[in-house]
Amino acid sequence: MQLPVQSQSTLYAEGWEAEAGPEDLVEIARAADRSGFAYMASCDHVAIPRRLAEPMSTIWYDPVATLSFLAGVTERVLLMSHVAVVGLRHPLVTAKQYATLDHLSGGRLVLGVGAGHVREEFEAVGADFERRGPVLDETIDALRAALGPEEYPSFQGERFAFSGLGQRPRPAQRHVPIWVGGSSPAAVRRAALRGDGWLPQGDPRDQLTSQIAKLKGIREDAGIVDPITIGAITEALYVGEPGWETGRRTLVGKPEVLAESLRAYRAMGVDQIQVRFRSRGRDELTDQMAAFGADVGPYLND
Repeated sequence: MQLPVQSQSTLYAEGWEAEAGPEDLVEIARAADRSGFAYMASCDHVAIPRRLAEPMSTIWYDPVATLSFLAGVTERVLLMSHVAVVGLRHPLVTAKQYATLDHLSGGRLVLGVGAGHVREEFEAVGADFERRGPVLDETIDALRAALGPEEYPSFQGERFAFSGLGQRPRPAQRHVPIWVGGSSPAAVRRAALRGDGWLPQGDPRDQLTSQIAKLKGIREDAGIVDPITIGAITEALYVGEPGWETGRRTLVGKPEVLAESLRAYRAMGVDQIQVRFRSRGRDELTDQMAAFGADVGPYLND
């Protein structure tokens, strides 16, 4: 699941999140750890322009700081950037941050990356917005080298080059998984050719099957035989009967009913699902997480 509180776009944030803070994030992270969630994710925006502040809000916690903070209060749940806009930073800067996070957390990092979409954000830090796609492609390649096992990684590309520069600590993982986010044709192709995983950006169910087929076709044409983790973001969920209006697009009901609906994703070729729960407060959210882990999960993990 993506963590609440740390990003508060009006597309998904609940009303109670506006007044929430670090202590709420700690309890939610611990609930994810206890309830068997695979990962918890945090978004990435440096700054939001006024023209987008109303729909997006300006509340976007830094993912490295947030995930590092929560690594210290959890034990097993993975820590994912969903997604890091890595084109805003030099690859060596990104590598230093995320290698340290992986080292401190005992190898729990999943590095989710994406191209970004806020022009003013790129312009403010001197990054190339128009060429952000090619920049991301090269950045992924550079990060492969910089997050590998070598103390002195080397890379030579069109925009970035480095060698003879040592970076320690190294990641705890020998291979840090890089998952590529986005659902545009360019993003799907990027995930197919460069990713260990694909994080579609909210593709509806009736479009997901064709997107997965495209991704697999690109990999097959390129001769790539390594496995790739395919994800999906589900509809909003509520385990049980809410007794309040959760919205017509929310999946509501008994655990077996929710599980039956969610198993359809596996039939499409999806390996992991990212879920979001409707809630009116932190306690209701953590109760929903516990119910999902205890009562829905067993129907999924057969």
